[in-house]
Amino acid sequence: MTHYTILPEEAYWDDKEVSDSYTEIELGGILMQVRMEQDNRATIIRLLRCSLDDYLNPAIAPGQQVTFVPILNNQ
Repeated sequence: MTHYTILPEEAYWDDKEVSDSYTEIELGGILMQVRMEQDNRATIIRLLRCSLDDYLNPAIAPGQQVTFVPILNNQ
């Protein structure tokens, strides 16, 4: 991919605010990258580890929101 621009490379690829707000969670055995929202919600960005059938599931498609409850493990 070629980009022709007068902007310096640092300014063009600098997207720290967006990348810092992403995290990975595992939900139902599916590892996904999500953007954290308020009220224990997260918006699915992409699926990282899942079966091929999971890509056809509209409930976990990118852009969908999931709700979760954080749990502390006492070990």
